[in-house]
Amino acid sequence: MVVATTFSSAEIGIDAPLVTVEADVTPGLPQVLIVGLPETAVRESKDRVRAAINSSGFSFPDKRVTVNLAPADLPKTSGRYDLAIAIAILAADKKLDQRKIRNYEFLGELSLTGDIRSIRGILPAALRSRDSSRCMIVPGSNSHEAALSESPCIYISGKLIDVIDHFINDSPLQKPTKTEVTKPQHPRLKLSDVRGQEAAKRALCIAAAGGHNLLMIGPPGTGKTMLAARLPSLIPDLALSEALETASIVSVSRHDLEPTAWRRRPFRSPHHTASAIAMVGGSSPPKPGEISLAHRGVLFLDELPEYSRQVLEVLREPMESGEIWISRAAHQVRYPADFQLIAAMNPCPCGYAGDDRNPCECTADRIHRYRARLSGPLLDRIDIHVEVPALPPGTLARTSPKSMDDQALISHVEASRTCMVERQGVLNCKLQGSQLSKHCAISDRDQQFLDQSVARLGISTRGYFKILRVARTIADLSHQHDIGTNHLTEALGYRKLERLN
Repeated sequence: MVVATTFSSAEIGIDAPLVTVEADVTPGLPQVLIVGLPETAVRESKDRVRAAINSSGFSFPDKRVTVNLAPADLPKTSGRYDLAIAIAILAADKKLDQRKIRNYEFLGELSLTGDIRSIRGILPAALRSRDSSRCMIVPGSNSHEAALSESPCIYISGKLIDVIDHFINDSPLQKPTKTEVTKPQHPRLKLSDVRGQEAAKRALCIAAAGGHNLLMIGPPGTGKTMLAARLPSLIPDLALSEALETASIVSVSRHDLEPTAWRRRPFRSPHHTASAIAMVGGSSPPKPGEISLAHRGVLFLDELPEYSRQVLEVLREPMESGEIWISRAAHQVRYPADFQLIAAMNPCPCGYAGDDRNPCECTADRIHRYRARLSGPLLDRIDIHVEVPALPPGTLARTSPKSMDDQALISHVEASRTCMVERQGVLNCKLQGSQLSKHCAISDRDQQFLDQSVARLGISTRGYFKILRVARTIADLSHQHDIGTNHLTEALGYRKLERLN
């Protein structure tokens, strides 16, 4: 009995645990048996592998073939193991030298003609393989993902026969090359394009600097969506480790990774008809949802009260923990979900409550029901509430679109974020415990002022600490070491709309 061993990797969340593929070719009734908790797509690989081997000029063993995928208790899904299974069977049938394949990992789905098709989850597998002593062969169509790992021993191939030649005839395979960014495919949006709304722009800068959640409230057409879309442009690009983490999430999702903009902060804007599963992730096997695709970036929810109550309530825990656990009968996976929530809403169903030029037609009861769609606990988790009113007549004509220096503003925000990280290791929105007490200390007089304001406005304990964090960010933007009364006053002003319902 000859047992050949190759290696591959599974897809569990954004992890890629190693899978050992063992093949045994013995005399007996011709059949192929795959064991090791394979799902339907994996069990069907025997037919794809048989046809691919025959199409590549080799004969499939006319014997009993047993393929084991270990560990046996790890669920195996998709056609990602086809290439590893094919190579293991050829080695067990003594058509390949086992000594040459023992230090390789294989990923790729085979077509009936022997082509190697792309799969999801290449980047997490390449990152794990980079830290091992093995090389990896992946589909050529996944070249740009594999290149991001910067692994020194990773190869790409588009056909099974080329992989076989790599081991039989020492015909070297190509290595992936990283896509060079010559110019941005999607230019950054400028905050100066938004006319007026200086108070909202100020709140947006505070949110960008401290990583705070933001809710904008105002009638239709006042610039809420334009402001939200420009937030990622104010935030510095992702660090390499952060970018690899976000790219890994995209890699295992059903979305394509943009190689020219993979260092940009993600911006996700799901429609208000999105389900809870689409928002947080799910299905079987579980896939990442919108909150994970917005990891390290911005999740924008326009028309916030139009989302179903269930969808909004499932956001509460990830907003605090920065991750989401998805449990199914046979799967439990963790996805990162450290997103910055930016939301927008109208003040009433018709949208014109408080607008002098467009009288509101909603009754008090309709307004109450509309605002009651947002629960108190959800609003409590949003640091900054800001009004975006209708612009006064003539504002668009008088305001120059170049009145704001976008680059200077970006540099100012970046300097503030750098100061926070150097001082405490995290952005102000994540200050907790002793760090919060140390870096958000205020004078006795300001403490008395804050206590009285919190009691008068009915602000919760969570809201109290969010005021301190926002005040710390305002002080950092002003290059102030200590939080002053003016910083607290401005931070309190961003909580006046908290009790909407």
